[in-house]
Amino acid sequence: MRRTIAVCGSLAALALSAALVAAGPPAAALEPDLASPQVVASGLTVPWGLDFLPDGSALVAERNSARVLRVTPGSAPTTVTTIAGVTATGEAGLLGLAVSPTFAQDNLIYVYFTTAGDNRIVRFRLDTPQTQQVVLSGLARASIHDGGRIAFGPDGMLYATVGDANVTANAQNQQSLNGKILRMRPDGGVPATGNPFPNSLVYSLGHRNPQGLDWDAQGRLYAAEFGQNTWDEVNLIVAGGNYGWPTVEGRGNDPRFINPIVVWSTAEASPSGAAIDGQTLYVAALRGQRLWQVPLDGAGGAGAPVAQLQGRYGRLRTVERAPDGALWVTTSNRDGRGTPAADDDRILRFPPIGSPSSPATSQPPTSQPPTSQPATACSVRWTADQWGTGFTANVAVTNLGAARTSWALTFTFPGNQRVTNAWNATVTQSGAAVTARNAGWNGTLAAGATVTFGLQATYTGTNARPTDFRLDGTACTAT
Repeated sequence: MRRTIAVCGSLAALALSAALVAAGPPAAALEPDLASPQVVASGLTVPWGLDFLPDGSALVAERNSARVLRVTPGSAPTTVTTIAGVTATGEAGLLGLAVSPTFAQDNLIYVYFTTAGDNRIVRFRLDTPQTQQVVLSGLARASIHDGGRIAFGPDGMLYATVGDANVTANAQNQQSLNGKILRMRPDGGVPATGNPFPNSLVYSLGHRNPQGLDWDAQGRLYAAEFGQNTWDEVNLIVAGGNYGWPTVEGRGNDPRFINPIVVWSTAEASPSGAAIDGQTLYVAALRGQRLWQVPLDGAGGAGAPVAQLQGRYGRLRTVERAPDGALWVTTSNRDGRGTPAADDDRILRFPPIGSPSSPATSQPPTSQPPTSQPATACSVRWTADQWGTGFTANVAVTNLGAARTSWALTFTFPGNQRVTNAWNATVTQSGAAVTARNAGWNGTLAAGATVTFGLQATYTGTNARPTDFRLDGTACTAT
């Protein structure tokens, strides 16, 4: 999945700082509250690519205008740059966007777009967006089937979905980069290892128009793909895999091709964006006008999908998961195929259940007033997601005492863990001692309320849970 950082709901703008540490893998999954949408931007025209900066603001690519916007809840979107040379016709235009996984060092943003002659990927520094460097060019373009998603994988490589450009033979032609999922170094070169075909960017083939892609915690890649007239798909992508188009649409019986793990009728889906949240794959559906919730079985398969938000917001283009557990979803009702509402297109944020901006899953009994609890006691839930020599942690702090207007949580690492990044709180570290203070917008903590924040850190050896949690100096219980 994308190595990004997202913002929790806020009515206060957050300041952008290029000096912040680059984002890491998202914290452990928190179920989003799909009944509590927050509109973080409106009045847009086909917001397509979306990724997050380390400060929590989002960068969004508008397909038709060629604008890259910065979006922060509580503030009007601002234009970062307009990409030169974009030709927006039909499904083509400014499509995918990805923030470099080493943004704190290189300040780089990547975009995939259609020109008059090709589809290409370019990158630019956020502080000098007018200077663009071509990463990959020469992908066949068309008014349909341009693919266009780009994302950095857990291996640090850049992946791109490329449609067949309405020439079905491209998908089975290994020499063509169309009808493929590509894997490349951040500079566009062929990786030294990991690609299945010598001196080729092709990672998988036999695709019609793949768009959504994301990785699970084990590093498995999943992709959503538009079918033709019958079946849309979700595929488990393996290096060198052939997914059958145009010989097979949906599931088939040909051993040369890999069957999808999920199929829908095209009326139910037309899947564009995809994001994995724990063991759930979310897929944004255009024609289907819904958000599909696909349970993953942990072994590369999937259970029965469940339709969410059906018909509530029209066509859904993009879904991205934030480290605080929120889902950001974009509508696509001004793409020429929808019926736009007055405030379309919108970017919606669905907060995690139990966050300050969403009702908690449980509340203190009304017969037991909060003041009967210890004055400053709390409970802390620490959920970590680790890999190699790094980890992220989601920290949920429940106030069991009186209401407060600011808070500070302290704890002690038992090993050599070092915090490198944080979101929804200001986190400082001295030796093994860590202090997390509220952000400007989430200091108010009612009795019985829960606030969440996240952090990214490094470690060697073991990664035991912190000890001695204290809220404003008083001991907390840890779960």
